[in-house]
Amino acid sequence: MNKINAFEKSGDYMNYIEVKHLTTGYDGIPLTKHINFVVEKGDYLCIVGENGAGKSTLMKTLLRLIPPVKGEITFNEELGTKDIGYLPQQTVVQKDFPASVWEIVLSGNLAKSGLRPFYNKEEKERAKECLKRFDAWELRKKTFRNLSGGQQQRVLLARALCATSKLILLDEPVAGLDPKVTEEMYRLVKSLNDTGVTIIMISHDINTAVRFSNKILHLGQKQLFYGATEDYLHSEAYKFFSTIEMDDEEAEGGNE
Repeated sequence: MNKINAFEKSGDYMNYIEVKHLTTGYDGIPLTKHINFVVEKGDYLCIVGENGAGKSTLMKTLLRLIPPVKGEITFNEELGTKDIGYLPQQTVVQKDFPASVWEIVLSGNLAKSGLRPFYNKEEKERAKECLKRFDAWELRKKTFRNLSGGQQQRVLLARALCATSKLILLDEPVAGLDPKVTEEMYRLVKSLNDTGVTIIMISHDINTAVRFSNKILHLGQKQLFYGATEDYLHSEAYKFFSTIEMDDEEAEGGNE
């Protein structure tokens, strides 16, 4: 039986999310099996694995966008659906969105504003603070689609923070960015975590992921590793996966 529950009492648990014996997939068809992990308040959890390992599917399951095929996900009552920010992979349509930066960041308040047809003073002030935090305040009047890839991701991160200061989920936020902007993005995410925001991030760059996270979840057709980052560095999963990445980088270098 698949379940998405809430802890009975808020405050009695340091855990935000507990995942037990989870199988993810679509339309009841399993994709990744035997997933077990815990996200504690203040964690920086990186989800890694090869393409097709079900990383994005797991994230969508945590967001309640798709149901579990099997298993159980339990959320702390302190963590409601309105307390989770999300930065998805960008599509071409999203990158070409015609709204202004200010409108996009303000929209992070939508879940909390409900049916109210306007943003109040507090919500506007929060949007302003989030933009300033990521050095994007000067971009507020610009059209989103006219920004660089790095600027767009900073704006979307500001939007996610505008939605919540508790937990933010990011699905490969540096995909397609150049190395300098990628490093900047990772450091911005880490700065959020340092202030107490819990982070769950999918990353295709394992060597960068281990520099910033305190926990790693490595997925294949089943869970290959979950635990502290320092333990992951000594695991067979890391040794195998990092070797593949190194081989790929060498092959790309040879083709230049």
